[in-house]
Formats: sequence, C-alpha cells, structure tokens
Amino acid sequence: MRLTVEPQPVPLTTTPAGVVRITGTRVPLETVVRAFYQGATPEEIVQDVPTLSLAQVYAVLAYYLAHREQVDAYVAARAEARDQARRAHEERFDPTGIRDGLLARQRRQEPVA
Repeated sequence: MRLTVEPQPVPLTTTPAGVVRITGTRVPLETVVRAFYQGATPEEIVQDVPTLSLAQVYAVLAYYLAHREQVDAYVAARAEARDQARRAHEERFDPTGIRDGLLARQRRQEPVA
C-alpha cells in the first residue's frame, strides 16, 4: 500500500479586523498559544476548548513552532491592545465601588420576611 502525502493548510484565518482565529471557530490564535505557554498539552487544550479538534491544535502549534518570533510578536501586540482597551474603558466607566453599589441595590430590593 502506498501512502499519499499531501500538504495540509494551516487552519488559521485572519478576520477583516486583523484578528487571527482558528479556521471555522471563534477561537483566537492567542488562546492556543497562551495555553501552550502555560504548559498545556494539545489534548488538554482540546479539553479546555472543545470547539477545536486535536488535529487543529497540533497544526496551529506546528505553525507556532515554525514561526515563533512572528507569533510571539503578534500575541504581545494583541495583549497590549487588550490592555489599552481595558484602561480606556476603566477611565470612561470607573469600576470603583460598582460591586458595593450593586449589593446595596440588591439589599434594598429584597423582601423582608
């Protein structure tokens, strides 16, 4: 029996906004890379993100290992953009005291027995 070896495309798609996702899912590339950084095996990543197949995770990790510097730069840029968005949001909507305010409102609305 002869084995036919065919190249497989990397299952990554870039959205119009520039976000790289696992093709056919809403899972961003950095989710898989971050889990790998933290020591998760491909099997553990699939358990944590069941929308991914094991083949997809292995293919993405193979791509990552072959393009480590580029992917690390992309992940760092995405983290910085996320942090900037969080800071801008917190400046506009100060989260200080929100939990206390919500708990106080809940206490006012609870019926007294």
